[in-house]
Amino acid sequence: MEEEFLLVDPGTGEPVARNREVAAHAERHGIELQLELTSCQVETTSPVAHGAEELRSALAALRRGAAQAASDGGAQLLAVALPPSVPHHFPLTDTPRYREIGERFGMIAHEQGICGCHVHVAVPDRETAIAVSNRLRPWLPTLLALSANSAVYRSADTGYASWRSVLWARWPTAGPPPHFESVADFDALVEIMRASGAALDDGMVYWDVRPSAKFPTVEVRVADVPATVGDTVLLAALVRALVMTALDDIEHDRPVKPLSGHALTAAYWRAARDGLSGSALDLVDSHALVPAPQMLELMLTAVTPALQAVGDYDTVCAELRRVRADGNGASRALAAWRRRHAVADVVAQVARATLAGID
Repeated sequence: MEEEFLLVDPGTGEPVARNREVAAHAERHGIELQLELTSCQVETTSPVAHGAEELRSALAALRRGAAQAASDGGAQLLAVALPPSVPHHFPLTDTPRYREIGERFGMIAHEQGICGCHVHVAVPDRETAIAVSNRLRPWLPTLLALSANSAVYRSADTGYASWRSVLWARWPTAGPPPHFESVADFDALVEIMRASGAALDDGMVYWDVRPSAKFPTVEVRVADVPATVGDTVLLAALVRALVMTALDDIEHDRPVKPLSGHALTAAYWRAARDGLSGSALDLVDSHALVPAPQMLELMLTAVTPALQAVGDYDTVCAELRRVRADGNGASRALAAWRRRHAVADVVAQVARATLAGID
């Protein structure tokens, strides 16, 4: 699991460019934080986990250490996909690669400042990763709706549960991937993106599900950074179960259902706008608008055998009950905002959620 976090001023809630200082403090606590494109962000990477509760323990320790490092560096750690308040564009982290990205992509890069969450699940090889990716495409909007955590931005209600996903879609290599017939098909399109300048290198292939460029995994990147450790554990368990289910389909030679790219884009937009509080476009069964929670139930039914096989079923059911009762990050932030339209209330709510359940 890779979780990206925002660093803000403890008094104003505005982003602060202190990722290097915070990473240095984290290193003294025995935690390695990765620097992101903008200097107001850091990223944690969990060790390999074999079950939901093992992952929960690791994520809690990482958030605890990263939060302490942020405090030591004069900042506050927030698990939110966009800062509720932004005074200007985001400063870029000063590395050769990030400088080149900033020069090539201009304001797209300078208005980045978004925090996502990436789930890596081991697969046998790249060919399998491509086949799994094809089968995960219809479920990506549901994962986005579940994790949505960027409703308040620039001191305003954006009208979206995940405004991050809307901003992220401006990158020419981001969003849902197309269907690929083979690794060769994938590699050919990546080469076109590199040749055109749309991607600097393989690390800029930002599709929401892809064969990892670093690990023997399929990487699912569709999510906002979840608000709480419990939200991240739920996301990870569902993603692993979806990958396991796809592997079973591949083993038994079950065909991939056709899915139009435009239909997937429409489902993304609906998931970004409504999150779990409105409707969803069902790409799996009816291709009709249904209540968003109904898609979670459909997903749970589809992956129940996989969840039971690895002992995660009870954990996922408990976390889903909690999300139904309490809402996700977007709905909780909106509730805080609507009390008196004060950014301070949103920051306080997000700060509590970031550290919830880490003891």
